[in-house]
Amino acid sequence: MIRAALALLDTLSATPLAAQSLPDRYMVQGVAKDDTLNIRAEPNAGSEIVGEFGPFDLNIEVMREQDGWGYTGAGERSGWVSMRFLTPNPVPPPEVPRPMICSGTEPFWSVSFHPRGTEYNAPGEGRRQLTILRERTARTGYLVEAEEGPALTRTMIINARPCNDGMSDRDFAMAITMFTDAPDGSEVWTGCCTMQVNN
Repeated sequence: MIRAALALLDTLSATPLAAQSLPDRYMVQGVAKDDTLNIRAEPNAGSEIVGEFGPFDLNIEVMREQDGWGYTGAGERSGWVSMRFLTPNPVPPPEVPRPMICSGTEPFWSVSFHPRGTEYNAPGEGRRQLTILRERTARTGYLVEAEEGPALTRTMIINARPCNDGMSDRDFAMAITMFTDAPDGSEVWTGCCTMQVNN
């Protein structure tokens, strides 16, 4: 399975759709501790407010910039935030950024990468710890091989490419393909990923 995942990672990295880079990561700066940073529907200060960031929020993904505004996730939708109040919060190489949550639908599932560990979660199955066997970076993403017990492995490709969860109006800048090898068969699931785990 790992060879198939590597081949797919190389293929996705070479496609024009996947040619974008991973989103830049920022943190809020210059906002009073009793105030918030507004997320707007359009890149201007008079546009509708669709969300907000707190004065100490981290891991804010900026997918693209326009006229001093950054396009980012805002709950169930996406919006624009003034870059004047953001400062870089770079991702340390070479591992998957932590925190990061990847999830998919039909069936619903998620993989959470945190500084203290990685876990898989699905309704009816509960939360299960994953043991990371290896992580590898590529031009536009990450390859992660993990095991969940002695007989089940999950190989995940996280790529920089547009993604939508099919349930909201939010845009994501990273997509995941997860291969599961188990004694009762193999499965391939897809989903979206974000570093904004609290927003």
